[in-house]
Amino acid sequence: MVGTGNTSEKNQSTYNLGYYVSLFGAALILLWIGIFKFTPTEAGAIKPLVENHFLTFFVYKVMSVQAVSNLIGVIEIIIALLLIFSAKFVVLKKYAGIGMMVTFLVTLSYLFTTPGMWKVVDGVPVTDFFILKDLMLLGFGLMIVQHNK
Repeated sequence: MVGTGNTSEKNQSTYNLGYYVSLFGAALILLWIGIFKFTPTEAGAIKPLVENHFLTFFVYKVMSVQAVSNLIGVIEIIIALLLIFSAKFVVLKKYAGIGMMVTFLVTLSYLFTTPGMWKVVDGVPVTDFFILKDLMLLGFGLMIVQHNK
């Protein structure tokens, strides 16, 4: 069939564009949120999430509210940098993907461990939609681990 190779090349080109938009978009989100963790506003905002989680409930006994937030921010910034540099250094993709999967599994689990996260508004269950973005980022983390280019 005439033009089959051209279509395949366009499909690959579109895939690559989508992949890199997702890669740098995820890195931007993580970098931005990671930097925001260094503010007292965000440190206070995440406290109810962290203190009610079965994996992180104890951290405020050993660190201050701001220190915990700063540590989480550093982790998010490191994952963002791994994503950015994985565009050039393929070996980093696996670590970036694993970091994303762990981070976003924990943050998504906050939806189920934090009291008052779900409300019913006009008959529809709603939650903190900001956390729901992590579902897509978790999926992208899974894709990154398998991306071999």
